[in-house]
Amino acid sequence: MPDDILFIQTGGTIDKDYPHQKAGYAFSIGDSAAKKMMSKLDLSIKCHYISCTRKDSLDLTEEDRQKMVDALAQTMWQKVIITHGTDTLQQTGRYINNRVKNKVIILTGSMRPAAFRDSDASFNIGMAIAAAQVLDAGVYICIHGVVKEVSDIKRDSESGKFY
Repeated sequence: MPDDILFIQTGGTIDKDYPHQKAGYAFSIGDSAAKKMMSKLDLSIKCHYISCTRKDSLDLTEEDRQKMVDALAQTMWQKVIITHGTDTLQQTGRYINNRVKNKVIILTGSMRPAAFRDSDASFNIGMAIAAAQVLDAGVYICIHGVVKEVSDIKRDSESGKFY
């Protein structure tokens, strides 16, 4: 159990899937991409999954972020990865950072849905799993090959890359 990791799904591009309605042009938020990925692997760690929301990150509200904080406060797991949309990743990270202590919390997402062949989702989730096992308690963003505390990470508005 000490190496177990809890994944909290919030939605965002990483979980986007093709729409189920006929002739749909928009994506829908599907089941947890992390859970789908991990189910295909034979890992030495155990992963657990809950869904807090299934929204595009631009649609997240303060109430949604508080649901995440409540889930973090109630869980027994000390290592948590939150899959999230990239548009408000930093905002949610700062919200959690001011409210939750004594856990390793990593937010990650992707620029393309995990369902796409050329998605960055599996790379980002793999990095987040590795980071969760070696970092001290705190709130981090792990994306695009970068792992930084939420207060230290920046994003280039032109490229969308984090640094």
